Amino acid sequence: MTPVVEAKGLVKRYGRVTAMDGADFDLQPGEVLAVVGDNGAGKSTLIKALSGAVIPDEGEIRVNGELVHFHGPLDARKHGIETVYQDLALAQAQDIATNLFLGREKRRPGFLGAVFRLLDSKGMRAQARSVLDDLGINIKSMTQPVETLSGGQRQAVAVARAAAFGTRVVIMDEPTAALGVAESAKVLELIGRIRDRGLPVVLISHNMPHVFEIADRVHVHRLGKRVAVVSPKTHSMNEVVGLLTGALRMAEDGSIQEVGVTTGLGR
Repeated sequence: MTPVVEAKGLVKRYGRVTAMDGADFDLQPGEVLAVVGDNGAGKSTLIKALSGAVIPDEGEIRVNGELVHFHGPLDARKHGIETVYQDLALAQAQDIATNLFLGREKRRPGFLGAVFRLLDSKGMRAQARSVLDDLGINIKSMTQPVETLSGGQRQAVAVARAAAFGTRVVIMDEPTAALGVAESAKVLELIGRIRDRGLPVVLISHNMPHVFEIADRVHVHRLGKRVAVVSPKTHSMNEVVGLLTGALRMAEDGSIQEVGVTTGLGR
């Protein structure tokens, strides 16, 4: 199958620092792909390149097989790629419906919207309610300020916004990092619902139990590039940790091998 999003040979340099060093990526239709890597591995730069926030120095990105050139996040959005960052980008004092349509506000039909540019608040609230109900998110009122919600509910609002407007891909950056056990479980359940609707999800996470619970494949990133793609059904959590730390490597035949360590101190 043609990958929904594919990248080959991405390079990004910041002075003498190479954040991406020939990074590859592919996302298949209808899957949850987890991207894991140690701090400084370059996975955040990779995701920012796919979402238009970073412009690579080299390499190519394709969406449904078509070569694209993103000059900013709006270009990625036009291709149906929505991203939920760790800070969620929510207006805390505004209500849920306003946050769901942030930057995409709907105007009233006819003269009032065209001339006086009045917003269709009623229509946005109704559509926001429909989106949340469709994803199984239980929030009573669309007029409730976001600052009154729990951490899990705020995450759910940000995810719902991405799912509402993302037609091809939803990217989530550490969605459970600041949540408790119960709220994390709800977010993982929400990710599963998005996948069940046919929308592929890219999940960036350090939480291996969460990765192995929800992911269909695991993309292992190390030293600015992809070093392996494994399945949680065929590989263990310890093997994935070994790959991202460099203790293990994936051979050409797909097997996992130990990496010999030379200390230079002799036997």
